[in-house]
Amino acid sequence: MAYRPELSSSSAALTREVEVMDERGRVSTINIPAERPLTVYVDKRELVTLMTLGGAPEALTLGYLRNQRLVRSLEDIVSVQVDWSVDAVAVKTRNGIADVEERTAKRVVTTGCGQGSVFGGLMDEVDSIVLDPDARLTQSVLYRIVDTIRVQQSVYKQAGSVHGCALFSKDGEMIYFVEDVGRHNAVDAIAGKMWLDGLDGHDKVFYTTGRLTSEMVIKGAQMGIPFLLSRSGTTQMGHMVAEKLGMSLLARCTGKHFLLLTGKERLIYEPGLFDDARRIA
Repeated sequence: MAYRPELSSSSAALTREVEVMDERGRVSTINIPAERPLTVYVDKRELVTLMTLGGAPEALTLGYLRNQRLVRSLEDIVSVQVDWSVDAVAVKTRNGIADVEERTAKRVVTTGCGQGSVFGGLMDEVDSIVLDPDARLTQSVLYRIVDTIRVQQSVYKQAGSVHGCALFSKDGEMIYFVEDVGRHNAVDAIAGKMWLDGLDGHDKVFYTTGRLTSEMVIKGAQMGIPFLLSRSGTTQMGHMVAEKLGMSLLARCTGKHFLLLTGKERLIYEPGLFDDARRIA
């Protein structure tokens, strides 16, 4: 059995009902997304405060430590314990984090909703990442993924104001779906879940409702994922990093429409899909 650290199970309510008054003075109630601080302590040292929905705080913490390159192996972590009464999570490691003061001294505030940040040089490890050169995605699987997201029950449909991320198999089966106030939190939570389940990303597809920024591309690459999809667009730096890595970026994915920006050799076009659709119509 794969190693798993000792974990609490402390998901919180994702929405809250509030009273509102409209332009006619009518009173009603609506649901709004929860947002709460989660301060991360590693070996009793305060590291960072994350603003989160709180749906998967243990996975979020693990994924954050993984994607910040602060902890290299799951075996290095003894326990992750969340306590919402003090809005904190305590992480215990086996041997501490080497050079933690130096490695967390420089912080880059990212474009992520909720003010995401990364420690150290944003591009430090990009040159060492190698994605599976043989990974391919068919057009029909791409459409299956987009349609799955379209019908997925979500906090966004109920209350809005959140981002969602999902991990899919090469056949288009949804493996994880996570929502949070910022897309950087959602991708970290999925990274944590992958770590806990020993899941490799070499043939997986990652979907986000948010922009494909450099932060999202680098985190996807650190997870070994060769395909990043979004219903939104990309940024110049996100495009540059993906091109450097040979990663496929697919933006504006809605219905049958998409824009393939990089890694064009990875997508297998199926022109017959449109012929079949016309015959059915």
